Amino acid sequence: MNYVLSLDQGTTSSRAILFDHNGRIAGVAQNEFRQIYPRSGWVEHDPMDILTSQMSAAVEVLTRAGARPRDLAAIGITNQRETTIVWDRTTGKPIHNAIVWQDRRTADHCRQLAEAGLEDSVRSRTGLLLDPYFSATKVAWILDNVDGARERAQQGKLAFGTVDSWLIWNLTSGKHHVTDYTNASRTMLFNIREGHWDTELLERFHIPISMMPEVVWSSQRIGEVTTSLGLGATPIAGIAGDQQAALFGQLCVDLGDSKNTYGTGCFLLENIGTQFLQSKHRLITTLAASSRQQLEYALEGSIFIGGAVVQWLRDNLRLVWNSSDIETLAASVPDSGGVVFVPAFAGLGAPHWDPHASGLIIGIHRGTTAGHIARAALESIAFQVGDVFDAMQSETGNSISELRVDGGAAANDLMLQFQADLLGIPVVRPAMLETTALGAAYLAGLAVGFWGSVADIQSHRAQETRFTPRSDRSAIAAGRKRWHNAVERSKGWANL
Repeated sequence: MNYVLSLDQGTTSSRAILFDHNGRIAGVAQNEFRQIYPRSGWVEHDPMDILTSQMSAAVEVLTRAGARPRDLAAIGITNQRETTIVWDRTTGKPIHNAIVWQDRRTADHCRQLAEAGLEDSVRSRTGLLLDPYFSATKVAWILDNVDGARERAQQGKLAFGTVDSWLIWNLTSGKHHVTDYTNASRTMLFNIREGHWDTELLERFHIPISMMPEVVWSSQRIGEVTTSLGLGATPIAGIAGDQQAALFGQLCVDLGDSKNTYGTGCFLLENIGTQFLQSKHRLITTLAASSRQQLEYALEGSIFIGGAVVQWLRDNLRLVWNSSDIETLAASVPDSGGVVFVPAFAGLGAPHWDPHASGLIIGIHRGTTAGHIARAALESIAFQVGDVFDAMQSETGNSISELRVDGGAAANDLMLQFQADLLGIPVVRPAMLETTALGAAYLAGLAVGFWGSVADIQSHRAQETRFTPRSDRSAIAAGRKRWHNAVERSKGWANL
């Protein structure tokens, strides 16, 4: 068996990547799928689009690589987190579109729960904040707004799952309704101190426990794919939410190891070991993917709009034809010319957590060009990461010596150099940027013996690229002051 197949189900596309024993890519296939925006602030996916795009990519990558199902040692799955799907256990059909992690429709519900005093209980049990980002209020919304759904749920006829659960249910023809600890920890229904679904929170959100999947380890043989799907009887042996998969893919397995993923959003995670720590700076405490089958924790700062700001410049403003062109456009000017871009298109995440914030571009004048706006957009990604980084260092007291980075936007040298200048520490980019998919592959491969140990994996790592700070600290401080001023102006705008 020559490969591990990683299914990387993301917010805008589904990908399948084959990895060999050296952790190198042997084949890639990718399919984008439809984004649905029923109202302002609402974001949905058709679960069947998710499934068909992922399955076709999985079969296609084998063809592209000239591989056969019998060449696969295991399948690892990584997925967009918090996105919520409810389906009928008998028919296997979804009862509503998937409500995506970016969706803000339950912001008022979360506010009401906070006013009722539920937030402290949620934080102490789940490590999360009361926010529409997470799955609990999304499930409750579906049960309250789909005809007959609540009654069917109480009768045990409905199943809930994040995207990993949905894929595995279908890959195994309904034999396995499971999720892993990392995805469970994103639902706001899972007690991460004790490692089980929290019955009191389920009751508070009026969600029957019969809907919930079995929780399994991130690195564990779960079941085999139904042979008729074109993937053979390959074992599914790895599952992790995308950011925890990236943390493992970066081999951040020791206390204090940190990484940031520049994807649709940005996600900064620090490994904090086996002891639960409740944040004092409105960061999230979440479960990390463990190959040791024990509860391990990470602090996380979640930024809703990261690389998506580049997509917005491409698709909405037509400033570039391809996302990769943004670096050339931004480099056409020496700085942002005083322009500050706060991309709060879906509110602000950590450490601000304002669902009513709105995006803004400020500092525009007659001399402002597309280059200035492009540069301000790239800087906005780094500024947001800087805010989370500062909060995380204050939280743990750890002095982070370097930041490991990955994700599509991490290919942008200009942005990473600005990030290093901003943080004042080296930013390290691996040769393999596909660390999310790689992390899922590692977890699956370790479970079936494809790799013997983390040390075995480490021995195959390719050389990294390091960006070291080189900018004037006073100029950086002035830029951050302007940034924070702009952020404050963006807050609460949607409520005005």
